[in-house]
Amino acid sequence: MAGLVTACDATLKPGWLERQSATVRRMPAAEVIRNSHPVKRSDLVRDLRALGIRLGGVLMVHTRMSAIGWVVGGAETVVRALLDVLGPAGTLMAYVGWNDSTGGLTRWPPEWQEAYRAECPPFDPEFSETDRQMGRVPERIRTWPGAKVSGSHFRRMVAIGSAAGWLTEDQPWDHGFGPGSPLAKLVEADGEVLLLGASLDRLTILHHAESLVDSAQKRLASHVIPVRKGNQVIWRDVFDHDTSTAIGAFPYERAVGDQDPFAVIGRRALDEGCGVSGLVGKAESHLFPAGPLVRFGVEWLSKEFGSLRRPEGKDESADRS
Repeated sequence: MAGLVTACDATLKPGWLERQSATVRRMPAAEVIRNSHPVKRSDLVRDLRALGIRLGGVLMVHTRMSAIGWVVGGAETVVRALLDVLGPAGTLMAYVGWNDSTGGLTRWPPEWQEAYRAECPPFDPEFSETDRQMGRVPERIRTWPGAKVSGSHFRRMVAIGSAAGWLTEDQPWDHGFGPGSPLAKLVEADGEVLLLGASLDRLTILHHAESLVDSAQKRLASHVIPVRKGNQVIWRDVFDHDTSTAIGAFPYERAVGDQDPFAVIGRRALDEGCGVSGLVGKAESHLFPAGPLVRFGVEWLSKEFGSLRRPEGKDESADRS
């Protein structure tokens, strides 16, 4: 367009960004430009490889875009960089959930329950929007060409790559983080979990560890989910252990006080050599082997709250490193 001034053409002078705000799309704030530099796809690829992500592997990612810095191309660039590192034989997975989740509906005020039961759009594995708490990258993965999604309501996962179909198929409706789930398959595939700027309390894989612990202290929960059956919308029951932050699967407050239990488990795992840390862009990031982290979590939970169930296909004495 004639007369359009781009960031490449302009000299940064006082007031320039304000004057150009109507014509320059997605320009970072002046403070960002003064105090940082753009993070490119090639920068991310370099840092992700240095962290140790395996070529051809299966990787579950949790991200916090703001921690990485100003990424050229945003969430799409992050996804492309992850796929570059994994290669054509690799697979990328993320937790997407459901943004309009009715989990816990039975505890809502009556007026809210009635409104949702009357007119809430039913859950659709392919169409329903990602839980916005998961950030921008999971939604970008969900809408990626060839992406596969699992069918289990607010336990929904998405994957792209060679193992995407296998990872996401046949997710149990009840206990959607337990045996047979995408998380269980991530362990079976010797996969990894990446916290890309995300905090340790985002380790969703530890919900799988919770599912493997048999304990009288485990808190169970039930929910109702609207789904389409033919031309009708029906409300279907869901049974699982409690994964809410407010309540949780176990009386965590007794073991960790007011700390987040997953952050505590994740930090202790890192301290014992289960996982590595490094910078990706500007983001402090952590890479965990899924199987050893789940076994570490099961052992910690069993010590604190009850008996241990051996993770499928794994020796109890398996090395955590």
